[in-house]
Amino acid sequence: MTPKVLQRWIAFLFFTVFFLPRASATIHFSEFTLPNGLHVILQEDHNAPIVAVSVMYHVGSKNEEPDRTGFAHFFEHLLFEGSDNIKRGEYMKLVEAAGGQLNANTTQDRTFYYEVLPSNQLELGLWLESERMLHARIDTLGVETQRKVVKEEKKQRYDNSPYGQIINVVYENAYSKYPYRWAPIGKEQYIDKATIPEFLAFYKTFYVPNNAVLVLSGDINPEQATSLINKYFGDIPKGTGIIPRPTEPEPVQTAEKRVTFNDHIQLPAVIIAYHIPKLGASDYYAIKLLTQILSEGKSSRFEKELVDKQMKAVETSSFDLGNEDPGLAVMLAIANRKVKPEDLEKAMLDEIDKVKKDGVTEQEYDKAENQAENQFVAQNQKDIGVAENLATYYTFQGDANLINTELSRYKKVTRQDLQRVANKYFTSENRLVVDYLPRPTANRRPGMRMVPANPTK
Repeated sequence: MTPKVLQRWIAFLFFTVFFLPRASATIHFSEFTLPNGLHVILQEDHNAPIVAVSVMYHVGSKNEEPDRTGFAHFFEHLLFEGSDNIKRGEYMKLVEAAGGQLNANTTQDRTFYYEVLPSNQLELGLWLESERMLHARIDTLGVETQRKVVKEEKKQRYDNSPYGQIINVVYENAYSKYPYRWAPIGKEQYIDKATIPEFLAFYKTFYVPNNAVLVLSGDINPEQATSLINKYFGDIPKGTGIIPRPTEPEPVQTAEKRVTFNDHIQLPAVIIAYHIPKLGASDYYAIKLLTQILSEGKSSRFEKELVDKQMKAVETSSFDLGNEDPGLAVMLAIANRKVKPEDLEKAMLDEIDKVKKDGVTEQEYDKAENQAENQFVAQNQKDIGVAENLATYYTFQGDANLINTELSRYKKVTRQDLQRVANKYFTSENRLVVDYLPRPTANRRPGMRMVPANPTK
């Protein structure tokens, strides 16, 4: 067997066991907090010889200043640049050489780093994450390199992608005060203006042990893992500054907002967004189920009515943007040819009004409950999914054991709850409507304008 064939075979075996189902529905774990404030969660599972090493920092785009948006996402990239003891560009090489994979992602509320490694490489993962927390390399070369990377990512995923500005437009107009009013990608001009001292200050404020949770999930010996965690994280100093959190809530919206945005697209889209409660609130679970009923699958209301029957849309979607603080429920439809946005909007609102007036059927309710359970169980079938869930529940709600009880919150939702939340939250005064239109001319740049709300809608 050649080295290349052997390498592919090892990779195949690794990713096969990575996705093996777990033997137990109940997820057992232990947790403790180091003197420096780092919270640790250990989840032991010997189903496969791998381990997920993860660190979630309680920092996202909502922790940024309005004139320095994009910092948290920028750090998602920057903290792979190396450290005092890791050469530039070596993070990925070290993990791949050990037979693992690594990545990171950023939301408005947190940043999540992880490695998935063969379990005999646990110490490597802990060392890498401790270096990121204590000795990250933040210098001119790294910053300039990542400035280019982030700007290129923004161009590819947002600026030059069809309908790529939808989330940005929704956030910028749905919120007026709370720092959810910008997306994590931020504005490139603010990253260009930022200085090395500003980046260092951000790092020292947020990427500290008392603002993080370390989760190990997989083939570990808890006693050995605890010893290694003390070895690599025990002497990292606790952050000394106050970790700032947003305190001014978003004002209650009292009138419909309407926006027109022009982009380089062929077919118009209509987006309707409603303010909803935060993660963990009882009504959040009912809203999540309701958005699934509206557009999840071929038998959903939007798909059957707007796409199949009326043929007013070529694609529909409905989803919640659940956050640590109050988020949004978003309904989206891309118009069929020659369909006017106002006609598509009316068709969307008609389907929402049907739920408000008549509720949902027993079949729709059962399907939504089954979908929620399948999605929840599927994520907990993987070590990295378990690690992320444990970290999320602890970070946002202070209770990691929600990983075992969260599903019961969906089970408590009734059909009457679905109708109730539709009437409570899906109101005209609580919504934002975006007409996402093709540019009037080929040379016109993307742009946005506010339009007066129509009180008759």
